Amino acid sequence: MSDFVELTEPHRRELYHHCYRMLGSAAEAEDLVQETYLRAWRAYAAFEGRSSVRTWLYRIATRACLDALDGRGRRALPSGLGGPSDADGLDGLGTPLGEPVWLQPVPTGGELGDPAAVALLRARTRLALITALHTLSARERAAVILRDALGWSAAEVAEALSTSVAAVNSALQRARARLAAGPSEDEVVEPDDPAAGAALDRYMTALRTADLDGLVGLLRDDVVLEMPPVPTWFSGRDKVVAFLEGRICRPMGWRLERTEANGHPAAAAWMADEDGVLRPHGVHTLTVTRTGIARITVFRAPDLLERFGFTP
Repeated sequence: MSDFVELTEPHRRELYHHCYRMLGSAAEAEDLVQETYLRAWRAYAAFEGRSSVRTWLYRIATRACLDALDGRGRRALPSGLGGPSDADGLDGLGTPLGEPVWLQPVPTGGELGDPAAVALLRARTRLALITALHTLSARERAAVILRDALGWSAAEVAEALSTSVAAVNSALQRARARLAAGPSEDEVVEPDDPAAGAALDRYMTALRTADLDGLVGLLRDDVVLEMPPVPTWFSGRDKVVAFLEGRICRPMGWRLERTEANGHPAAAAWMADEDGVLRPHGVHTLTVTRTGIARITVFRAPDLLERFGFTP
């Protein structure tokens, strides 16, 4: 048992991202990694080495996630729960919905060191992919992550899920068909691309200076704006601008700092209250393409700032 930490600890970070893809929650992913290591510690004496420690840990983590998800509804973004608002500049946005409803963002920067590992992490945690994964059942989600993201054989997936190869192949067929019907990410610009950095800088400047025209110039005609935990969302530049004009573009109302979330350029945000005091607001995530910003996802959760490495 003395070598348990030495053998298992190098896999903690990737297990966290695996649990995040399964759960859609950064906080829950941390809890499930702890549960995974507790289960692994208890079972380590019986580990016979018939698979690698990494594969063994992934099996335990997957089972822990499936247990946690049993009987629970899926997480989503507002655009996955209903149609966009027809109103221009709503006076009320509806009652914020609490947990466990919303997908949460995670930081995806250079903490892994290896550029190839960073690129892979970005691709596997894109908001569009995480959103699409959470339209699947928990077992379909597990099957497609283990088979397509980790490269396991159908037999290995079947063993991890305590089911048959035929059942795994059936689940994979359904899951892949649904994922293929989702939006394409081919046009998305990587966060370290100069175009993404320029778009983020212009976005933050437009908010800080209440430059509505500057903001309009960044947006695609089909831009989407959503702001979990508020269920209301907007589609199309005219609707988005009409909303932003009266609510977000306020001189000296923002402090914004660069960051990265789910493989997208993002801004950690503080917003001034009526007394001019800056309060933690959340994380603004931008989906940037060569033709402009396609989506703005404002995660309105003050506690996210600490998770992204900022003091509140």
